[in-house]
This record gives sequence, C-alpha cells and structure tokens, in this order.
Amino acid sequence: MDFRDEAELDSSQVQDAGRGGGFPGGGLAIGGGITGIIALIVALVFGVGSGGGGGEGGQPAGVQPTSNLSEQCRTGADADQSEKCRVVGVVNSIQAYWREALPGYEQAKTTLFSQAVQTGCGDATSAVGPFYCPRDRRVYLDLTFFDQLQSQFGAKGGPFAQAYVIAHEYGHHVQNLTGGLSGGGSVGTELQADCFAGVWTKNAVDTGFFEAPFTDAQIAEALDAAAAVGDDRIQERTQGRVDPDSFTHGSSEQRVNAFKTGYAGGDPNGCNPAGLQ
Repeated sequence: MDFRDEAELDSSQVQDAGRGGGFPGGGLAIGGGITGIIALIVALVFGVGSGGGGGEGGQPAGVQPTSNLSEQCRTGADADQSEKCRVVGVVNSIQAYWREALPGYEQAKTTLFSQAVQTGCGDATSAVGPFYCPRDRRVYLDLTFFDQLQSQFGAKGGPFAQAYVIAHEYGHHVQNLTGGLSGGGSVGTELQADCFAGVWTKNAVDTGFFEAPFTDAQIAEALDAAAAVGDDRIQERTQGRVDPDSFTHGSSEQRVNAFKTGYAGGDPNGCNPAGLQ
C-alpha cells in the first residue's frame, strides 16, 4: 500500500488525543477485554448509554491533542513512513471518495487515543476496538487494536487490514448521514459498512493518494481481517460454540462476501443490507 510521495495530506481530519484520563462524567465505561468487541461496539456505534461530550463534529469532552500531526504528516511520503500518518492518508482518501460519491457528504474526524477516551456517546476504553459515535460524528481508534487483532484473533494484519477497519467505521458515518443508522444495530447494517469498505477499496486509487491499485495480497489482508472478526469466529474462540441468533456483525463468510460485493461493484448503491445477509 504505497502512497504517492507528492500527495498532500490534510492532517486536520485526524486528532491524536493520546492517553485518556479517567471517567469523571460517569458515562458509559466500557471494559471486558477485546474479546467483547462484538457486543460492546454496538452500544457505542448506536449511541447507547449516557454521555456528554462535544457537540456535533466538535472536540470530545476532556480531550486535548498530544501531538501536532500537521507537522508530522504533510505528504504521502510521510504516510509511507509513519503509522499515524498512514491513518491520516487513509482517512483523507476515504473522505475524498465519499465527497464525490455522496452529495452533501459531511466530513467526520478520526480521534486516535490510548487506553481511554471520552466521546459524545459516553466514555470508552480500548477494549471496544475501533468505533464510530454518531452523536459527535467521530471515528475513534486505539492503534494497539491491530496488534491485538493479530495476537488474539489470529488475523494476519498489515497496513491494508488497518485501512479496511477504518473504511468500515466511515461506512457507519455514511449510514448516519443517510439515515441508515436509524434502525439501530443489526447484522445488515454492519455488513453494509463492510460493503462500503470494499467500494472505497475499488475506487481508492482514483482519489489521488495511492500510487497504484491495491494488489491481491493487500486485498487478502482486508479479507483476512474481515473473517477474523466474524461473529462465528469470535464466539468459537471465546465461548467454544457458535450461536447465530446472537450475531451482531455477521459471520466470517458474510463479512468477507460483503466486502467482496462492494469491491466487485465499486458502487455504494450495490450495498443493500437485505441483499448482503
């Protein structure tokens, strides 16, 4: 996954909040380890629980930037050398695509944090994994998640696995803008976000941030990550059995197929939730 060296990065789309403090607001504190990601992420994605936080699109309560990404992340060359700058580049590309594909698209910031963070949907720890909060329209990401994705869920990892996860969360932002989140959490909603990630992948090179279309090996990283966080794989690891009636994000096969559907068609109109289940 090579960025164009001369591509100009917009670091204002990503905030590095560093290590979060405690939870003075008494909001939704999330715990239980990363094995609880499937159950826990639903609460945050759909705004369950108490929580103050910043206003729509504003800065989350209690968050103060700890590093100046504008000095570190200026070009695609920086994105090839730094994980945080790579996140900036991926976010820039995803939002460049949706600005073209979705009339009236409104940007959403990504907040990088460590251990804990306050959000418009309540307080969260790293245990929930990456998530989107519709109340403040932000994606939240602790980069240590990707190490845990490999060590605890058996994913192969890699830069494009990270890009897939980010694109999935921005899929939730698109759903929020278009009314797709109004029905609450569902397998179809999650599979549509996977499909949207595949759509961005198909169109990513056209956003001007990457040297060339992604390789089959890079696409395989995304498919492997999608499979690793399928409900059936996680339930088998954590419970020793699979209960399809309790699925929240879809099986490994469903998640892989949803991404493939988006990638093959390259059109968000082909990501009908009902047709992905």
